Amino acid sequence: VQLQASGGGLVQEGGSLRLSCAASGRTFSTYAVAWFRQAPGKEREFVAHIRQSGSATYYADSVKGRFTISRDSSKNAVYLQMTNLKPADTATYYCAVGRPILSAYDVSSMYYYWGQGTLVTVSS
Repeated sequence: VQLQASGGGLVQEGGSLRLSCAASGRTFSTYAVAWFRQAPGKEREFVAHIRQSGSATYYADSVKGRFTISRDSSKNAVYLQMTNLKPADTATYYCAVGRPILSAYDVSSMYYYWGQGTLVTVSS
């Protein structure tokens, strides 16, 4: 599975962006999908996860209520709608697919394939 993340950019605090993750090579409808992010000088951290069926989603506490993950199987794509962005959200965002056990949806090593990342910069 090849993943292409897009939609990043520069936005002012309080603004919104929608990230997209498109898959090619194989449909990722059989995988769970997650977004992680990595800020300069920091470790990669979990952001959001959507189950294979799309029936359940999970979020990091820092983005809960502001970010929404969704998937469109017909387009072989997953989205991350980000609202009320804060400077602390500045990072490179990565999408990833895998089949993590339910208790480990936020563990990066549980994911097999990763996109190249898209940079989100939030100015104050």
